[in-house]
Amino acid sequence: MASSDRETLPKHIKPTHYNLSLYNLDREKFTYEGTVAIDVLVNESTSSISLNYKDIKLATASIELENEEPIEVSDFSYNVKSQVVKLTFPKELVASPGKAVLTVTFSGIMNNEMAGFYRSAYKNAHGKDDFMYSTQFESCDARKAFPCFDEPNLKATFDFSIVVPEDYTALSNQPEISSERLPNGLKKVTFETSPKMSTYLYAWACGNFEYIETHTERLYNGKKLPVRVYTTKGVVEQGRFALINAAKIVDYFSEIFHIDYPLPKVDLLAVHEFSHGAMENWGLITYRTTAVLYDESTSDSRYKNRVAYVVAHELAHQWFGNLVTMDWWSELWLNEGFATWVGWYAVDHFYPEWDVWGQFVTESLQTAFQLDSLRGSHPIEVPVKNALDIDQIFDHISYLKGSGCIRMLSTHLGVDTFLKGVSAYLKKHEYGNATTEDLWSALSEASGLDVAGFMKNWIKAIGFPVLTVTEKPGELHIKQSRFLSTGDVKPLEDETTWWVPLMLTKQSLTATADDASSLSTKEATLHGIDTAHYKLNDGQNGFYRVNYPPERLSKLGEVRKSLSVADRVGLIADAAAMALSGLGSTTGLLSFLTELKDEESYLVWAEVVEQLGKLRSVFAASSVEIEEGLKTFTLNLVTPAAEKIGWEFQPGEDFLTGRLRALLISTAGGAGHNGIIAEAKRRFKLYTSGEDRSAIHPNLRLAVFRIAVAEGSTEEYEAVVHEYLSTTTVDGREICLSALGRVKQPGLIKRVLDLTFSDKVKTQDKHTPAIALSANSHARLAFWEYIKANWETIYKQLSGNMTVLDRFLKNSLNKFATQAILDDIQRFFKDKDNSGYERGLGIIRDTVGGNINWVKRDSAAVGTWLKNNIA
Repeated sequence: MASSDRETLPKHIKPTHYNLSLYNLDREKFTYEGTVAIDVLVNESTSSISLNYKDIKLATASIELENEEPIEVSDFSYNVKSQVVKLTFPKELVASPGKAVLTVTFSGIMNNEMAGFYRSAYKNAHGKDDFMYSTQFESCDARKAFPCFDEPNLKATFDFSIVVPEDYTALSNQPEISSERLPNGLKKVTFETSPKMSTYLYAWACGNFEYIETHTERLYNGKKLPVRVYTTKGVVEQGRFALINAAKIVDYFSEIFHIDYPLPKVDLLAVHEFSHGAMENWGLITYRTTAVLYDESTSDSRYKNRVAYVVAHELAHQWFGNLVTMDWWSELWLNEGFATWVGWYAVDHFYPEWDVWGQFVTESLQTAFQLDSLRGSHPIEVPVKNALDIDQIFDHISYLKGSGCIRMLSTHLGVDTFLKGVSAYLKKHEYGNATTEDLWSALSEASGLDVAGFMKNWIKAIGFPVLTVTEKPGELHIKQSRFLSTGDVKPLEDETTWWVPLMLTKQSLTATADDASSLSTKEATLHGIDTAHYKLNDGQNGFYRVNYPPERLSKLGEVRKSLSVADRVGLIADAAAMALSGLGSTTGLLSFLTELKDEESYLVWAEVVEQLGKLRSVFAASSVEIEEGLKTFTLNLVTPAAEKIGWEFQPGEDFLTGRLRALLISTAGGAGHNGIIAEAKRRFKLYTSGEDRSAIHPNLRLAVFRIAVAEGSTEEYEAVVHEYLSTTTVDGREICLSALGRVKQPGLIKRVLDLTFSDKVKTQDKHTPAIALSANSHARLAFWEYIKANWETIYKQLSGNMTVLDRFLKNSLNKFATQAILDDIQRFFKDKDNSGYERGLGIIRDTVGGNINWVKRDSAAVGTWLKNNIA
């Protein structure tokens, strides 16, 4: 999309500097007042200036041209829908190379919508209700806090001051330069001038904070850099793991990018209510508590992995996104795709024993494939006409497909060459804006290859290919076509030809092999291939699926122990995708999974369990016999491994073994393993009664709570609710909400839903029980009926931040597999204003449609297979 087609502010005024002051913060009415003086360049003569605003009230405005008296605004014209206010002046502002200063006074609300300048509720160290205040501006909510030119390529410098209570700590992107005591127990805190930056990256926060501090090993401008984690009082030590990682990662990125971290500090702030996982504000990175806090003695270890990754991801943005920013929101993937890839790259560097690339294939890659295999997906780079549409693009395509394509490209070029190109890109565009083509240009120069040529369709086109393989002695015929999970690709939808790096294993090639590095045509025949020992997409580094002949899949299964964890995961995931689409068979998938009883890798088991869960969920409504047969199949498959690993954690046990134990116990218990259910109930009673709080290892809380709730009744439900309301562990509430979604009795399902939409569950957390209820075949329909009956309440609670509502719906309605329910969903939303979540409804439609096709096509065969193979 040409820049002229975008809906942007008029280009005749350009901001260069903001001087922003906030004062009169009323912590009872949650209001504040402010003054912003914006240095602007008047590039063309005009009598008006347009600014972005949202939910703030402008009181006065004036402009002072060089060597002239201030001119007061004569009219404020508000366009609420486009979030633009037009300031009209009584005389023309003549174009001039000199500076003009636009001054606006305004008032706003410290809202509870997790956007703009907002409040977060929490219990303080004394157990009393309290609030902290912070900002969240990406993508278009700086305007919700102060009037501004709220577009990513209108970069400017910032001065900032805020008046807060004397006992508060105030933070912003830059260090504090002064704190002036004022009457009435207040102080005015002023911060250093920021570098040139986009409005969405500016930030501030205030509250009763404390911090822990360390310093980098490397020197920056002759000094070690201070790195701090801030929290509300009483939990700061839980930020220690994030702190240690942040200091190491800042040094690591400075080295691999060949550019020193550009600011004088790194602050990480834990925020009690947060719409996403974290936000990369330059120098003041904000986090959901579970993404930055971790307690070695009480936290589930899976959160340790999460903290390390999210810290790395957000720090990557300090260069890729902040120092160099995408020119427009259509290139959001430049920020998120790269930060996701290099975040995992850093975690792999510091924690190689975690096998994070295996985790990436299991979790990130499969999630991206799932969304991108829908007809209603979108390209990585989406034409964005209006910036207000961008929140719906903050999805798995931007983050995960983007990072999957970066991983594929970096593997092809070589990581060192790739990072050399990234460094050149950052240096060339620092403190400015750049496009996808700018990145390709830098990578082409570093590699000597036409990167733009072979990456174009990966970024600009929708979907991804499946490679269908046929064999003859010594040769392979490979055909690429777009993969749709519904299996019904139309000719017009299959016109893209991707450049596909084939990544054949070394043992696949004979001495006389053709050049088999890539496929750049719709189909090709490769000669000189050892068809007894070949595998495509070695290491699962490519963003595509492979449809092998059934005999080849079986042979690869036989030699799976010689394959990497990532490759084993990929085989399972590809086989499952072929079954869903009809390009393969579900009975073939079941036969393949049957052979995996002796698997020992957590990540492979995670993929097995994920696919078994999908099968059980989708086919649950087809017949009781199939539902019970798949449950028994799951139990038979996981029992040997679950019984072998047992309940007890051994001293010095590695991270992945701990994760495997929790997974297998949860899965076996959920499939009806009597011994594991009995033991879970025993430990649950000891733990929740207070008799023995050590009865449940922190890593097993979710597994045990899930089993107890699913197999229990009111007593177990109430015990978990009590734990939810009283827990002090950072991850405890999330674990309880997820477990409560396993209830089976109608009365308890209603109680979980009422709890979810009460004020006892924060808006940021309402999707957690929704995910569990949606996956629960006993609760799914009741959940949908509840949504319909209480839509006005749900909409009112979640629509203050449309990202939250969109996420809630996608997680709540995507598991159905009957036409009647799909018709009902479409009927319900047909006459509603679906702005802000219409893409989400499309994803639901396509996902449920695929499930319906799958059940229609394969239920009879699955039923027969289960009768013949399950004792």
